[in-house]
Amino acid sequence: MKTIDILIIGAGISGAVLAERYANKGKKVLILEKRNHIAGNCYDYVDENGILVSKYGAHLFHTNNEMVWKYVNRFSEWYPWEHKVIARVDEKTVPIPVNITTVNTLFDTSISTEEEMNNWLEENRIPFSNPSNGEEAVLNRVGQVLYEKMFKYYTKKQWDKYPAELNASVLERIPVRNNYDDRYFSDSYQALPKGGYTQMFEKMLSHPNITILLGTDYFDVKEQYKNFEKIFYTGPVDRFFEFKHSLSEQLEYRSINFVSETHDCEFFQENSVVNYPGMEVDFTRIVEYKHFGNQKSDKTTIVKEFTVDEGEPYYPVPNPRNQEIYAKYKEEADKLVDVHFVGRLANYKYFNMDEAFKNALDLFEMLESNNYKTAG
Repeated sequence: MKTIDILIIGAGISGAVLAERYANKGKKVLILEKRNHIAGNCYDYVDENGILVSKYGAHLFHTNNEMVWKYVNRFSEWYPWEHKVIARVDEKTVPIPVNITTVNTLFDTSISTEEEMNNWLEENRIPFSNPSNGEEAVLNRVGQVLYEKMFKYYTKKQWDKYPAELNASVLERIPVRNNYDDRYFSDSYQALPKGGYTQMFEKMLSHPNITILLGTDYFDVKEQYKNFEKIFYTGPVDRFFEFKHSLSEQLEYRSINFVSETHDCEFFQENSVVNYPGMEVDFTRIVEYKHFGNQKSDKTTIVKEFTVDEGEPYYPVPNPRNQEIYAKYKEEADKLVDVHFVGRLANYKYFNMDEAFKNALDLFEMLESNNYKTAG
């Protein structure tokens, strides 16, 4: 095998960014990816109905970061997509995030101005000056009734924990609007790549200095791959250290079981994503991919998402117990020279897509001291 300078474990966002940057710097890069495809959880493909679907759940790109936006535009054209989510609550359909329409629909009120909405929220919220968990964070913003209807049981399905068992940060990032804005995000740039994410990653990783081995688990072959300038690891941090701090209590991750269905109709639902916050069904949401990109097909594909404990790890579970365990792994990771842990699983931290891009770009900049804004 040719001389390799940089070893990267994982071909998702973090691994692809670092591979692209180092390849353009003249380094020979090897990526080991245990799955049989690139693009990590962003991987998408055209299914049997001719519809572009995401294998691991819908990925909606949004950012206020000009540098990240310019970077991703190097590898794909993008079309505007202002994502909207609706929820079935009490046999009614309401927009998410909570806004004026949500409150009027659920409580038969007639709020029409921002001032009236602010007053309603103030009258219903239960103040917490410094919320200590997710329940207090939601109560502090919308009060008891909306907490029960829209957040408490959805969180239980999503995390297998009630909001009171999670860090406040998990639910503090959920927006609440005092107007009629029904967009899920409010970032300056909201778009999806034309042709999907997989083709974008293919372009990112097309440099001749990059070699990719798919279906290759690093832990099965690591004795064959040594003596690199740098190693970048993007998998679960506890697995790298052979679960040495998890003998009695393992780090928790949530996985998702995606159940795909074909329906012989133009559309199954009126929106790309419909959430189910209650316990009347055990899935969290239904995604209908045909809505994205104005796709045409005689049939439609929907995917029901069931969040589970077992399976491929997707989300770290942020609570004090897990943070305490992770801190031990972080201490071990910081001792290593030229081995870098990057991304959601390796840092045991949730990143939005743009944050994952920025995190990898910032790491490259920190390590290489040249200006990645002009490199490549």
